[in-house]
Amino acid sequence: MKYSQRKKAILLLADGTVFEGKSIGTDGTAFGEICYNTGMTGYQEVFTDPSYFGQLMLTTNAHIGNYGVNNDEVESDSMKISGLVCKNFSFFYSRDNAQGSLQNYFEKENTLAISDIDTRAVVSYIRDKGAMNAVISTDTDIEALKAKLQAVPDMNGLELASKVSTKEPYFFGEEDAPIKISALDIGIKKNILRNLANRGCYIKVFPYNATFEEMSAFNPDGYFLSNGPGDPSPLKDAQNVAKEIISRNLPLFGICLGHQIIALANGISTYKMHNGHRGINHPVKNLITGKGEITSQNHGFVVNKEEVEKHPDFEITHVHLNDNTLAGMRMKNKNCFSVQYHPEASPGPHDSSYLFDQFIENIKSAQK
Repeated sequence: MKYSQRKKAILLLADGTVFEGKSIGTDGTAFGEICYNTGMTGYQEVFTDPSYFGQLMLTTNAHIGNYGVNNDEVESDSMKISGLVCKNFSFFYSRDNAQGSLQNYFEKENTLAISDIDTRAVVSYIRDKGAMNAVISTDTDIEALKAKLQAVPDMNGLELASKVSTKEPYFFGEEDAPIKISALDIGIKKNILRNLANRGCYIKVFPYNATFEEMSAFNPDGYFLSNGPGDPSPLKDAQNVAKEIISRNLPLFGICLGHQIIALANGISTYKMHNGHRGINHPVKNLITGKGEITSQNHGFVVNKEEVEKHPDFEITHVHLNDNTLAGMRMKNKNCFSVQYHPEASPGPHDSSYLFDQFIENIKSAQK
């Protein structure tokens, strides 16, 4: 496609700020919370991560699409972002095992993408002003878009897990595996299931509103609470499930949204961050071992660190080294731990994959 043939497109922020760019060929309008990811690679995994549901993704890497797409590099069954904002969109790709272009992928998924945006300026702006709702569109009627944007709900208090969770339970892994896991899907990524299955687990994945009785009927050896989008506070069913598991001292592991659910189940609050953490190079310190980890992160809410410090049943296991926010915790007298980041990565480094081994060891200890 020739540059001259591409339509003008705009990014309009909730405070009225406008950035101009070009469409990648598809017309339309998309709304969501604008956020940015600092990863240099892994765009396909990011776009299909259920945790990004309801968000307009701005990529800080200057070139997006240059290695195409591959069917094996997805984290769910469809694209989950509301739309893409980038600097340079590559219409051609140069990877041998790519199965198509990113442009065709966006067209197939009916998802809007705009490019030629000054992404450095946008990131600098929302880094100062904070995350906010926005709209991207090939319709350049600013006043009409402003009116529509006002109707988009704020992420604070917004329940989104039901939008991405499975409708019916399903199984993952080998049926004769030695360990059985009941996993609550509040936005689960495929690579989490792969990591558990590779460690000898047979997983039954349950919808976001499943009860403890339904999950325990599988007779699992351990329980898992997944990552996911939106505010954790409205997820009362998930919090009740966590309370039941913890009260029985059953092995429990939570990642990201699941980590926040465990906190809320114990009366510890969460709050929306100014910008959140999204990228594959976030430094975390393990306070138990003293070692540093480079981690993959994607969250706009976080657990209140001060409340965890004061809670008699919890200890902090990990902290984020950029802003000292809570990155991991465990219960002192229960078989329960959780982290705010993504040990399964995809994309990202594998420094934290040991956490899955830790979960398996906790299960084996409980079996004894």
